[in-house]
Amino acid sequence: MPALELGGMTLGVREGVIILITLVAIYMVFVALRMHRLRSQAQPSVLSAGRPAEGEPVLREVDAQLSSTIDAGAEPGETWERAANGLAEDVLRQGLEQEMAQLREEVDAIRGELAALRDDMKQEVAHLHSAQSISPIYGDAMQMAAAGYDSVMIADRCGIARAEAELVVALAKSQVQ
Repeated sequence: MPALELGGMTLGVREGVIILITLVAIYMVFVALRMHRLRSQAQPSVLSAGRPAEGEPVLREVDAQLSSTIDAGAEPGETWERAANGLAEDVLRQGLEQEMAQLREEVDAIRGELAALRDDMKQEVAHLHSAQSISPIYGDAMQMAAAGYDSVMIADRCGIARAEAELVVALAKSQVQ
């Protein structure tokens, strides 16, 4: 086992773990004391604060609800419960509205993608239809014509006459329309 020689004392792993546990316990006590002190300081300031600052719209809304309920003669516990329920409903509604807006944007994006895929699919079907309706000899020529090649290049690459290539180009253009 590894050990550390320190000022005539030998510290092993067990002693190191005990020291770490002690330090963590001291830190936890320190944090608990700070939390207790902060909690005790925060309670009187909240009770004595009176009305909220002007820059806090949510607190102003709750304060207005409380004031109207207190003026109506409701009990304080009931007043706080109503205000808390109203605030919770407002926060929930705002969250749902934001989520709905995000979902609408996503649905619009998906609709656009579907429209683009539909157009691509229509082009592929038209291309396959034109390739199936032509003699196998002119299949390559028809594909080149559908891709936009001119009749001279089609005639050279496919080994057909220029007039035949012009007919294939005309046929491809008529099928696209």
